[in-house]
Amino acid sequence: MADNAPVPQPAGITKAWQPAPGDVIRFDVLRKGSPFGSHLVTFDEGPDGALVANTKINLKAGLGPITVFRYDHTASEVWREGQLVEVAGEVNDDGKKASMEAVRNGNSLAVQGTLFSGKVPATVIPASHWNYAQTQTRNLLSTEDGEIYDIKVTPKGREKITAAGREIEANRYLLQSDLDVDLWYDDQGRWVKLAFEARGQQIEYVLSQMY
Repeated sequence: MADNAPVPQPAGITKAWQPAPGDVIRFDVLRKGSPFGSHLVTFDEGPDGALVANTKINLKAGLGPITVFRYDHTASEVWREGQLVEVAGEVNDDGKKASMEAVRNGNSLAVQGTLFSGKVPATVIPASHWNYAQTQTRNLLSTEDGEIYDIKVTPKGREKITAAGREIEANRYLLQSDLDVDLWYDDQGRWVKLAFEARGQQIEYVLSQMY
């Protein structure tokens, strides 16, 4: 596993946005410019003041009434005082199913997953993208199957993008791993866009509801 040394950051973001109960992140997902599904993250209050981040992703492609591809993923993260307490997730990737769960124990997370089971540092961050801190790490925890991704994050500068129907300035990052992903965060550290290529097709996340 690679180290978790900080990744150099662009000037302007000194303290990243922290979600609160009631916040919502909603993306329309496009495939080659056409509707492909949705990605929703909601934040709720848990026991003892915990923050619960719930992710729900539903993607579907078809030919007329026939579905030829389907992806469904749900995950729940529990954070308390800025620390990850537990996380669980499951996925059905076009018929291929996987799941994971992890619970904090001292300075480590005990992970039980389809692709990985074992202990990892408690500082590891779930690969759910809403958390700006993932741009400052070298490893991510898959909420699909428990795999630990070694990643490389490269700041790519500032761009004007459209988010929630308006034009904003955002900071772009290239996250390289098994799948290379471009991510955009605004100057508060809020996730506002995503794009990647899979199976030769361009996938784009367009923000429809901003916090």
